Amino acid sequence: MSRVLIIESSARQQDSVSRQLTQQFIGQWQAAHPADPITVRDLGKDPVPHLDSTLLGGWMKADTQRSVTEQAALDRSNQLTDELVAADVLVLAAPMYNFAIPSTLKAWLDHVLRAGVTFKYGETGPQGLLVGKRAFVLTARGGIYAGSALDHQEPYLRQVLGFVGIHDVTFIHAEGLNMGGDFVEKGMNQAIAKVAQVA
Repeated sequence: MSRVLIIESSARQQDSVSRQLTQQFIGQWQAAHPADPITVRDLGKDPVPHLDSTLLGGWMKADTQRSVTEQAALDRSNQLTDELVAADVLVLAAPMYNFAIPSTLKAWLDHVLRAGVTFKYGETGPQGLLVGKRAFVLTARGGIYAGSALDHQEPYLRQVLGFVGIHDVTFIHAEGLNMGGDFVEKGMNQAIAKVAQVA
């Protein structure tokens, strides 16, 4: 049995392609692995706060030195990190915003990239602590950017996931969605077909 954690990050609730891909993934995964528990955290509906001095204080201070607000911020951050640590499979649904990821997803990453929890510093440098997990990244893009210099989404996510030890990462891009004509249908069909293969 594998525990699946899905992170939705689209600001759109209706007509979101990344959400459509997520639903496709969930359906395929449940059909193949009906006993696997799936947790969905929707950053579009319930965004996590960006890093601030309160959370940093919660991270840096001893238990007896934290204020009530610092402890509350730390508890929320710990919940996000615990969800990731407990998962065997991570699914990130990420539309491309201005060549990169939504700020809500960046905020989530800032919570879960935690020294001593998801990575550590050793004599040879940083070491990821989430080795053995798999990740799938489902993206939606208005243009065609895969492999180009304008794609700051896939390289960044590969880097941060690898930093915490997740190296088995599969990207599925739905591209050309704002280009009209046959691009939309082709982009969606290709992405859906790939989701069916991996799930």
